[in-house]
Amino acid sequence: MKIARPEKHGFNPGRLAAIDRLLKERYLDSGKFPHAQLLIARDGEVVHFSSQGAAREGKKKRIDEGSLFRIASMTKPITSLAFMMLVEEALVALDTPVHHVLPELKGVGVYAGGGAGVPFMTKPTDEPMRMVDLLRHTAGFTYSFQNRSNIDAAHRELKLENWHGKYDLDGFVAALGELPLEFSPGTRWNYSVATDVLGLVVQRVAGMPLERFFEERIFKPLKMHDTFFTVPADKLDRLVDCQTFVPGKGNQMFDRASDSMWARPFTLVSGGGGLVSTSHDYNRFCQMCLNGGELDGARVVGRKTIDLMTVNHLPDNADLSSMSDSMFSETQNAGTGFGLGFAVTIDVARSMMPGSVGEYYWGGMFSTAFFVDPVERLSMVFMTQLSPSSLYPVRRELKTMIYSALA
Repeated sequence: MKIARPEKHGFNPGRLAAIDRLLKERYLDSGKFPHAQLLIARDGEVVHFSSQGAAREGKKKRIDEGSLFRIASMTKPITSLAFMMLVEEALVALDTPVHHVLPELKGVGVYAGGGAGVPFMTKPTDEPMRMVDLLRHTAGFTYSFQNRSNIDAAHRELKLENWHGKYDLDGFVAALGELPLEFSPGTRWNYSVATDVLGLVVQRVAGMPLERFFEERIFKPLKMHDTFFTVPADKLDRLVDCQTFVPGKGNQMFDRASDSMWARPFTLVSGGGGLVSTSHDYNRFCQMCLNGGELDGARVVGRKTIDLMTVNHLPDNADLSSMSDSMFSETQNAGTGFGLGFAVTIDVARSMMPGSVGEYYWGGMFSTAFFVDPVERLSMVFMTQLSPSSLYPVRRELKTMIYSALA
């Protein structure tokens, strides 16, 4: 990977080096993170790249440029982009009712009682669920890990989100159609399986498996050769271990790279969280976004489509702190809107950290993160492998220190 001189792009090298020290001293030496990788780019060139820590437990090999990381919910912007490619072809629209493509969801109602062994009661939705609701998480769906309602309890009981379980994408959405929504679409915000549902929309509208659409229409043109749902056998040695924090026990192994669940194809291909990638590949995705849909001569979407995806789509320009019904572990809520697959900064002061209006970003449950700042022509990709992502404020710390390094 070619690294440009930071000074050429307005960065103070000493302050960038301080970020690596923070990661080492606060997170690696203490054993909080198993490893950490940071890529910062400006004006289309990488100005800082660092890798620290062992790739696998008990092994001397360190993570490096070729290391593969499970990016979890950083899959969501890619699935959202895939959908918008179909919008550009006039095959579907943001205001298309979801049941026009997924009839399994026709007539789904809003929770009005029941659960925990008692049949669900529902009432009709105020408005039909539209595609935009899937992209901005206002569809009324939930996630099983939220542990806050009878509906997410039903997700757990049915093992709905088990990627190696009994449901494929079609069966997953059919099962969802038997459960109530938490609220009427468009009225509230809840982080959810909506992007997994969007993956089936892409699959049906495009007439091909989601993983094939990604490979042919996004990864191949963008030369993202190390991004996939299933790690190929000849690249499995580059996959790093993944840990989870267990209260009272500390970090425990979640997915050992040598016997990874990502080494065999998923039954349920998750457009909401299933991809593995590298910092270099995801940076290429970020650069395509910064360039208005094009990279190295390959155009995947139009400039105005990226503009549309990266503005706030919450009703009445609301932010997440006013619309969210539940836990939201991926970022801070205040001053944050939501676009079509990305969180979007709409009020820098309310976010209480440096940034720009119009900056967009997201993260994954294993503490990976990225942001793109069109004003400063700046992007970041951060990789590690520890869940939950809400455990430490590393994203806020990284963002603060990166902006402080701008001359």
